[in-house]
Amino acid sequence: MNELTVNDLHLDYGSGAHVNHILKGVSMHLQKGEVVALLGPSGSGKTTLLRAVAGLESPKTGTIAIGERNVFDGSRDFELPAEHRNLGLVFQSYALWPHKTVFDNVAYGLKLRKLGASEIKDKVNDVLKNLGLGHLGERFPHQLSGGQQQRVAIARALVYNPPVILLDEPLSNLDAKLREEARAFLRELIVRLGLSALMVTHDQAEAMAISDRILLLNNGKIEQQGTPQSMYETPETLFCAEFMGSNNRLPARVTARSGQQVTLALGGATLQATARGAGAAEPATIIRVEEVKISATPVENAIELPLLTCMYLGDRFECLFKSTDGSDISVRAHSKYKLEAGQYWLQLPADKLWVF
Repeated sequence: MNELTVNDLHLDYGSGAHVNHILKGVSMHLQKGEVVALLGPSGSGKTTLLRAVAGLESPKTGTIAIGERNVFDGSRDFELPAEHRNLGLVFQSYALWPHKTVFDNVAYGLKLRKLGASEIKDKVNDVLKNLGLGHLGERFPHQLSGGQQQRVAIARALVYNPPVILLDEPLSNLDAKLREEARAFLRELIVRLGLSALMVTHDQAEAMAISDRILLLNNGKIEQQGTPQSMYETPETLFCAEFMGSNNRLPARVTARSGQQVTLALGGATLQATARGAGAAEPATIIRVEEVKISATPVENAIELPLLTCMYLGDRFECLFKSTDGSDISVRAHSKYKLEAGQYWLQLPADKLWVF
């Protein structure tokens, strides 16, 4: 059964000539024990969708149901207030009370629900222990690290066992190293506790690491949805392909097409490629940076380019190759070793060279 169901949701700001359409008929579901990431660029509508589910924004039309309970129905002009939806919320800013201890921050929602003192103590201590915060109950937020503050915000959202937890950019306030650790912790916690979670992020690596399914939003609509692996390996649109990975975009010209097989002309070379999507009026050709194979000798389905520079990234070098004949071809590729200056053949496997 779905823990959350959104059907044909429309949401506007303003009115008349100044109306701004934010959500344009979004439908989605979240199953029990599933983590769904709302991914997309700024202004795509992902945070607005999350806030509409939470009851913090008022849609115009459509429906929202939590389990079997309708919480919004535009046709009946019905909207259940946020405080009655029983959802767990983790904000980007954490929004912890600075004058309350960790224990009291987590207990706040339970006190509002008029639970007994002993029950509150048991529930709070249990969730703090689950999140590795058992020894920090008497500290104040300013005495905690960023990662610990984030865990307190998650504990506060989980303490009353909500059917769905909503996470709005939960890791964006952490530095890069802590973000990677928190990503692993959050995924482990979600799996261990069997949570149903809806998470907003603009970071595709974060979405792929944490979620079971990704909904990619573009201009108020769902561009594509699927597992992280399917979104990365089989994008259906150019927008999805470019948002989900690091790519080379090549100024290739289509010379022949037969089904999904495409023949390209690029810098004097003839290449075989694979068609993806419906096919645009002006085709675009891309290949993931990690799919380019570097060779010092001629190979099939390759172009020859001089090396411009190599950048050391720790676990690999990222090498930039650029044409000098005015054809404006530049290709990035990964190498385990720093390359010497000179000409190289860059193999572009036909199944990974995509034409949209």
